[in-house]
Amino acid sequence: MPRIREYHPRAVTTAGLDIPTAITATKLVNNIERPKGYTVSYHANPEVEDHHFGANHPMKPWRLTLTNKLIMSYGMHDAMDMYLSRAATEQELKAFHTDKYVKELQQVNPFNTTPSTLLEAPSEHNFGDDCPIFDGLYRYCTLYSGGSLDAARKLTSSQSQIAINWSGGLHHAKKNEASGFCYINDIVLAITQLLHHHPRVLYIDIDVHHGDGVEQAFWSTDRVMTVSFHKYDPKEFFPGTGALEDTGPKTHANPGSHHTLNIPLHTGIEDDQYVKLFQDVVGPAVDIYRPTAIVLQCGADSLGGDRLGCFNLNIRAHGACVRYTKSFNLPLLLVGGGGYTPRNVARLWAYETALAIGAEDIDSQLPMHTPFREHFRDGTLFPPLSEMGNKFSNMNDRKYLEGLVMGARETLRYVKGAPSVAMRWIPPDVGGVREEVEREIGRRRREGEERRGVDGETEGRRRRKEAGGGGRGEMWVD
Repeated sequence: MPRIREYHPRAVTTAGLDIPTAITATKLVNNIERPKGYTVSYHANPEVEDHHFGANHPMKPWRLTLTNKLIMSYGMHDAMDMYLSRAATEQELKAFHTDKYVKELQQVNPFNTTPSTLLEAPSEHNFGDDCPIFDGLYRYCTLYSGGSLDAARKLTSSQSQIAINWSGGLHHAKKNEASGFCYINDIVLAITQLLHHHPRVLYIDIDVHHGDGVEQAFWSTDRVMTVSFHKYDPKEFFPGTGALEDTGPKTHANPGSHHTLNIPLHTGIEDDQYVKLFQDVVGPAVDIYRPTAIVLQCGADSLGGDRLGCFNLNIRAHGACVRYTKSFNLPLLLVGGGGYTPRNVARLWAYETALAIGAEDIDSQLPMHTPFREHFRDGTLFPPLSEMGNKFSNMNDRKYLEGLVMGARETLRYVKGAPSVAMRWIPPDVGGVREEVEREIGRRRREGEERRGVDGETEGRRRRKEAGGGGRGEMWVD
């Protein structure tokens, strides 16, 4: 197996400025030092940043460039174990995905598959507008997946207590198809790795979109509990799944029954509401399920001003969810996810990296030596995102949110303590989803497509909107 090499950041050259000295001074001002009593590992590969989905596609891998530059400008890299993540192997991808799908990912490229050919013969693997075929696609998939696998292994070997891979978190990918800008489900692969060592894993998703791919993968096992906080509108908002009543298989004899918590939100939720809701749901889930490891998907599209989002959250509120999850002192894997206003994505993930290493009071002013600092406009880590651009009307009243908490706690009432399992047993979903579960997943998907009108005007309007050039939130950051 290839060794995990040490990650060395790309050199930053700024005329007239001694970068190492500037970084050292920034570390002192912000009290950035290695955490006491625990280790944080950071997993990245600069090669991921070079891939390109297309000029008009919302997904911009270079958001990772901004994130890494910001983290290193604060000097946070000296407080963590830095690793250059390797590419996942074909066999590792097949721990969840089908052989046929992985081989298709290896073979497709812009020269043998064009948009016109996809229109003539639609791909069974869902390649197209949302999931385009671009140069280096398979390499891109193996790199971000390898980061999550390496991070999970650092946790299982106790070499780190918190592991971070911001290039990961692509939660929509399914066993045999791409979905929602996601091709390989690195989260499922990482959780599978954790299950070799941990009897129970809690997966939490704070992306604005429902974590449907992860939920489906572990639908019929009690060794993983999934909790997703997301915008829910089956007709207008992707993926149209994740209703409150979707709590796992309906058959109580199925181990996965009542091990899925969906928190469907309306447009415009704000900071205090979101943080309280998160704590009111996640706290009891941890108390009752008693996970031995947690995976937190930190999708940045739940921030205000996101190109595809519709919430009014600020960076500190999003980070409060990371802080609260960290407070359980369990092995924690942090991964990225959505986020389509790159500068705000970088701000968020840099701040949440600071929380991971315990730098709670990080300076709000970006270091003067930060590369591309002029593109952040006001030079702050915490712009008032909830007030920028077109603020969404808050459609989440107190009664509705209390109902969500009651619904989640009612589901948890059926979880009769933490399951006891043989450590060698891996959920059957991972090796091959049970036929009955496959049928149920297919039925739910068809019903969702019928509600949304996948081939009709509604879906066409959504795709046209997401393919646009972006509004003020994309070009500016305040």
